[in-house]
Amino acid sequence: MGFNIQYWHNHLKFRHPFTISKGTKTHQPSLLVTLNFAGIPGYGEAPAISYYDITVEQMIADIQRKKNFLEKFSFTHPDRYWHYLHHLLPGNPFLVAALDIAAWDIYGKLKSRPLFQLWDTTMATAPLTDYTIGIDSVEKMLAKMEERPWPVYKIKLGTKEDMVVMEQLRKHSNAVFRVDANAGWTLAEALDILPQLQQLGVELVEQPLAKDNWEGMKILYERSPLPLIADESCVGEEDVKKCLNHFHGINIKLTKCSGITPALRMITEARQLGLKVMLGCMNESTVGTAAIVHLAPQADYLDADGPLLLEEDIAEGLRYDFGKVTTTEAPGLGINVVNSEW
Repeated sequence: MGFNIQYWHNHLKFRHPFTISKGTKTHQPSLLVTLNFAGIPGYGEAPAISYYDITVEQMIADIQRKKNFLEKFSFTHPDRYWHYLHHLLPGNPFLVAALDIAAWDIYGKLKSRPLFQLWDTTMATAPLTDYTIGIDSVEKMLAKMEERPWPVYKIKLGTKEDMVVMEQLRKHSNAVFRVDANAGWTLAEALDILPQLQQLGVELVEQPLAKDNWEGMKILYERSPLPLIADESCVGEEDVKKCLNHFHGINIKLTKCSGITPALRMITEARQLGLKVMLGCMNESTVGTAAIVHLAPQADYLDADGPLLLEEDIAEGLRYDFGKVTTTEAPGLGINVVNSEW
């Protein structure tokens, strides 16, 4: 028995313009997919991220081009479907991720268990999620923090005013600070700023240098007083081992690595190599974020604040309470799509 596939192009509006070192956006384009198997719907999502050169239009075109092949697969387990998709759509890991998440949603429903239970974990051990403060004026960044009191903030940096910003934010908050430079620094800048960030009580730094600056990262890794987490340098499974002795941990994002199935393998490999594991979001709605949250008990750090950054969500099923995010006990992802551009 195969699938029936439906899909929708959503434009998720941010509460505030979202700025990182690579640019600013007011909306997050996103593809929502539904796989229907024997009357059971499975939901998946993939946002389109400009610097990965995959658009929602491209994902939809690939669905239309391969629809017969995508639907005729005889489903038994998400692992098998992922391998099928991986070979069918080798140039579109974002679409593979959305379909893989949907397949896991169905599988959990078939087993009548939430996904985190299928992996023998409990939400009680999940780390707190941070809340992201995008690049802005100090006044606006402080206003965002006041709007959302939170125990852990991820601060986006990558401008000439980085230390001025951090010093001002620290004066107004005792929360845990994480820093994400999104590859915005040179090696010299990073060597200068990291000790200053340590003095301000920063917990870790994500992707300080360009994604392919492995030589610089080797030097920075040896001299950094703070844990360094790979993001743009760790896209898929083949990158995990590369990060050893260059980063202290990796940020696994379901969209860029192509879904839950490879993410589970990446977690296992990172643990074997002694690397820390962060699970990160890419501004997904509750649909994509729920998949991340189910994996959260297996992580050291969690960045699953996507729905909190949006003005309007398209689904429900996650609960946020001052950093603690939990799912329902419903089978699969435990979500309900309530507001999509049908």
